[in-house]
Amino acid sequence: MKNKGYKRLTRIAAASLFLGLSLSLSAQTPNEVQIFQSVKGKSTMMEKLSPIKMVSDESTEMEVINIYPKIQYQLILGFGGAFTETSAYNYMQLSGPQRNKLIESYFDKDKGIGLNFCRTHINSADFSVSEYNYVKDNDIELKTFSIERDNKYIIPMLKAAQKYAPNLYLFASPWSPPAWMKSNNKLINGGKLLPKYYDTWARYFVKYLEAYKSEGINFFGVTVQNEPRAIQTWESCQYSGTDEGNFATKYLKPQLKKAGFDNIKIMIWDHNKERVLDRASESLAVPGATNAIWGIACHWYSGDHFDALRMTHEKFPYKPIILTEFCTGIENKGPNFAASNWDDVESYSNEIIGDLNNYVSAIVDWNLVVDLNGGPYHNRTGGCKAQIVVDTAKNTFSLEPLYYAFGHFSKFIERGAKRIGSSCYTDNLKVSSCINPNGEVIVEVLNKSEKAANPKLRINNYSASLNIPAKSLTTLVIPTK
Repeated sequence: MKNKGYKRLTRIAAASLFLGLSLSLSAQTPNEVQIFQSVKGKSTMMEKLSPIKMVSDESTEMEVINIYPKIQYQLILGFGGAFTETSAYNYMQLSGPQRNKLIESYFDKDKGIGLNFCRTHINSADFSVSEYNYVKDNDIELKTFSIERDNKYIIPMLKAAQKYAPNLYLFASPWSPPAWMKSNNKLINGGKLLPKYYDTWARYFVKYLEAYKSEGINFFGVTVQNEPRAIQTWESCQYSGTDEGNFATKYLKPQLKKAGFDNIKIMIWDHNKERVLDRASESLAVPGATNAIWGIACHWYSGDHFDALRMTHEKFPYKPIILTEFCTGIENKGPNFAASNWDDVESYSNEIIGDLNNYVSAIVDWNLVVDLNGGPYHNRTGGCKAQIVVDTAKNTFSLEPLYYAFGHFSKFIERGAKRIGSSCYTDNLKVSSCINPNGEVIVEVLNKSEKAANPKLRINNYSASLNIPAKSLTTLVIPTK
């Protein structure tokens, strides 16, 4: 069956979208292109350049980037990162004014990059300060359930973000149930949720949502399990696709509905793209799963596999696909390794463009904040990079090249946008385009080659001459009149 929640979101966005179109590109002509550009080796990133004029042009051929506003694909729900305990711990080490600047940098639409779709974790993850869960051992009734631990770091950071992003969509993922619910009696090294605790674990989700709601924090959705196929040295738990489908359908969805959380959207898989089609097919084959499961979550750690996303959409067109985690520099070590570089910018930009072009509706980075060593973390041998890196000794933070790479997308592509058609004359340029609800067209161009390009941008028989430097990322904004 078609997912009613996603259809409803699509109808709402489509209504405003088509209103915008009727007032802009379908009735009027584009007159200029605003340009924001980052180039390898330049100190200023996402630099605003002088706008260029669009002129009537029905004759241009060759070296063209075509944009087709009337060819429309998936609804865009947002961009963001993860409120891990690591991120929140680093945030809380800063002074009050510095914390405010950091949150503003991420969540303010004008002064920052406008994040609006984010993740956090149920119980501890590898990027927590240490292992923890919310109940005492063998408390099947969950009478001891408490999020006191989260009140120390995660919740203060979340509340600060809400002031800048009151319409923040937030989802939560567990890395592991409490050890006593598992076959290996450990938070780490995989293991499986024991069948006798399926209902208890579903009620645990409800307790978590209720506790956060009492703090004024509401959730958009949950994933069943982070990386359910992995056996990690850190918190992990294994599910087959059928296990996920059964848990979501027979336990989690009924408990959410019973508690008044029927609006919470359930996502499955939450692991690498290479198996996204296989796992979605397996989970959604469970009787009733198409109604219980809203969407399909994935990560990037085993390669591009963009075709797998496309085929998953083709098979399940009413199940949104969400990129729920990706990061660079995994397991790197050494002082200040967390600083990013142009290779990281290219990796992120290539990923985001490939995801958008293959039906991903929201894109979520991993840790919002790390320290100079890419942590803190536990049960692993190294940290990772992030868009913002904190130097706690100096009470400062740096906006890394990754921040600007992500901002090229999150700052300009609004919730309710739709991806639109585009074509490009060369594989050296990676292109994706969206149309915002007000009719404004956003075009992203990544040049990974060592050669500059000077294509024409063509839309509705109007064109503009572009300068796309070698090793650059360019955002083009075609505003409404």
